[in-house]
Amino acid sequence: MLTGKNIILGICGGIAAYKTPHLVRLFKKAGANVQVLATASALQFVSELSLATVSRRPVLRDLFDLEGPGDDDKTVHITLGEWADAFVIAPATANTIARLNAGLCDDMLSVCFITLRPDKPVLIAPAMDGHMYGSPTVQRNLSALAAQGCSILDPESGDLASGQCGLGRMPEPEAIVTAMEAMLRPAPVSPLQGRKVVVTAGPTREKLDDVRFLSNYSSGKMGFAVAREAARRGADVRLVAGPVSLGTPPGVERIDVESAADMMEAASRFFGDCDLFIGAAAVADYRPEAPVTGKIKKNDEAMALRLVRNPDILGEFSAGRKPGQLSVGFALETGGGIGYAREKLERKNLDLVAFNVYDGATTGFEVDTNALTLIDRAGNVTELPVMPKDALAGRLLDEIEPLLPRR
Repeated sequence: MLTGKNIILGICGGIAAYKTPHLVRLFKKAGANVQVLATASALQFVSELSLATVSRRPVLRDLFDLEGPGDDDKTVHITLGEWADAFVIAPATANTIARLNAGLCDDMLSVCFITLRPDKPVLIAPAMDGHMYGSPTVQRNLSALAAQGCSILDPESGDLASGQCGLGRMPEPEAIVTAMEAMLRPAPVSPLQGRKVVVTAGPTREKLDDVRFLSNYSSGKMGFAVAREAARRGADVRLVAGPVSLGTPPGVERIDVESAADMMEAASRFFGDCDLFIGAAAVADYRPEAPVTGKIKKNDEAMALRLVRNPDILGEFSAGRKPGQLSVGFALETGGGIGYAREKLERKNLDLVAFNVYDGATTGFEVDTNALTLIDRAGNVTELPVMPKDALAGRLLDEIEPLLPRR
């Protein structure tokens, strides 16, 4: 997958930099050419000689490094942007993330980020203390970079250099290589080419009063991955998204909504002419019957809350769809429950249901991986093991494509 690809690897000054020689070795083993760019702080954590040895190229640090991928290259900070097929920044520190978002250009890494051609993929793997990663400043900078097209590979949970245990560890080099392979995978000749696809993603928020709401833990990552992959295969994709902190996938028209009623109104505009509807959103089943204006005051020891059913977006589409339109839904349970998925397939008149189990660690909400059991109307069952959600989206669409009517 990476054979012959030219990859820039930017390394920042975090303890996870010690893993980067192994990352370079994995890229090389996959057939890629790797040019390492290191900040001054990065070389406090990893040897420049080690990186140069495994990459077989000098490590570039500042704007006056003249050795690059071309012969006698005197403007390497410009020509690297033409040479590269992709840019990976791992580990990406809070400082570098802020500088990239601000557009600063004071070392080789930041200048090459600016001069990279806009059609080339960028993968950023943040790594830092958990409190730093969760700070509003870092999250704002990451969201801004995602909005301009960068892919953010979320950190993992585990022991941190500070002695704490939590979110902030750089993903293992193998996961970074897998993510880069998915980003550089050539778009297949797909039956989705030119088809109109609607995807719903993320949670909904159901208003209690002006400052509170009912919702769930959906991050929207699975639905966004499906939309991204459908667009990569040439589909005309509309993504109806609940409140999430994710960048819009390239080539996708995004409509942001908040409540289930909002999502129903937005999605229904596309019911009539779409070829494929994929309901990946975690839509709230119920909403407060009478939201309060202002703020509910704490008065009594107990409070009764009356809920009413929300519209069934996927069910509404399936009930009124025209011949040739496909309907795909998701079913999530906390254990077992595949019988519920089969029942949902029949009750909502779906062509395929994707069943997944929430375990809070590798599958379900707020994680980068998932596993699916796919069931179609003919009773065929396909088990997809735990894998990154981007890869899983590709496998899901592989199973959906044969169900599309021939043109």
